Amino acid sequence: MSDTKTHSDNVWLSKDAGDISEFRALVRQQANPELYPLADRIVSNVPIYRGDAVNTSPEELKTLMAEWVSVLKSGPGIVVIEGAFTDTSIIDRATKTFKSLINQEKQAGISASDHFAKPGSNDRVWNALEKHCMADPEGFALYYSNPAIAAISHAWLGPAYQMTAQVNCVNPGGVSQHAHRDYHLGFMEVEQMARYPAHVHDISPVLTLQGAIVHCDMPIESGPTLYLPFSQMFFEGYLAFNRPEFQAYFAENYTQLPLKKGDAVFFNPALMHGAGSNVSKDIFRMANLLQVSSAMGRAMEAVDRTAMAQKLYPTLLSMDAAKQLSTTQIDAVIASSAEGYPFPTNLDRDPPAGGLAPKSQQDHMRTALQAKVSAEDFNKILDGLAQKRQPN
Repeated sequence: MSDTKTHSDNVWLSKDAGDISEFRALVRQQANPELYPLADRIVSNVPIYRGDAVNTSPEELKTLMAEWVSVLKSGPGIVVIEGAFTDTSIIDRATKTFKSLINQEKQAGISASDHFAKPGSNDRVWNALEKHCMADPEGFALYYSNPAIAAISHAWLGPAYQMTAQVNCVNPGGVSQHAHRDYHLGFMEVEQMARYPAHVHDISPVLTLQGAIVHCDMPIESGPTLYLPFSQMFFEGYLAFNRPEFQAYFAENYTQLPLKKGDAVFFNPALMHGAGSNVSKDIFRMANLLQVSSAMGRAMEAVDRTAMAQKLYPTLLSMDAAKQLSTTQIDAVIASSAEGYPFPTNLDRDPPAGGLAPKSQQDHMRTALQAKVSAEDFNKILDGLAQKRQPN
């Protein structure tokens, strides 16, 4: 095999990458309690920690945080913090706010679509972080002052992490989610994932931390999250986990633990997981889903890409008509000017309808050029897109 071929195979993953037998061998391992001495216990391969474990000296806290990183990175991939909120009245206050927001949005005709669940099976509040803060700043302060949330977010992402939150209430009869990985690569179709080089598949999981704050007691029949310990270490998982053989293995081997109000669960975003089916008759299973992001996922300069795209569009329209640039060359110009990533956005106004993510500026620009949309109409498209993405 030539060096060129070897380099290409090492960088570009095929859409069908990932061997199910290797996956099975990886996820069949058992968590070693000796590796996680600060855990209160290990249940079904999941290390469980006491919420008051963070009430310690700075040096001891650093040791705990290091152990959490080990769990998330090279261990089971999931941490349960039992009693993260010892004062559950803080949870009750937030629940009241979230229910009010859900009712307000329903009355306003807002239907929050979901990435991985059927429409109508649950109630969502997108951008619950900002809405919570605006509705009840004091309650918000009490909630996010929680030391366990701060410690594990810092442990995985460093001190300048960026918090976002989305409330999810799975109602009685709500069916389970499709087992998946999360943001970033996890919110793409397989063909799109395969365009990213292998080292991006490697670093994507360390850019975010997934969490869930439990807002009511969650017995198994209410459908708490299903997950497969150690699956975050399967390198090709972004590409492979949607395939039938992986979905079937998950369905037969997932782990699911009952949770109590005030507990918190944090996991590596690459862990294969999904919300369970709520087969109860009267439990409205509510969790506040935290997606904590690395501060290093943002560019150094603030660039008005809308203005750039609108300025360039008439030129590209003319050059395309005159065949001055090839399609590949036009794509390169678009990639250097318009925003190619659809997030962050306001999911109330710009939902992932018909897919896992809304259309990016680049998507709109390419579509408009293909349809020979006028510059005036293209400007309106991008102005409308910018308005959709503004905070509420």
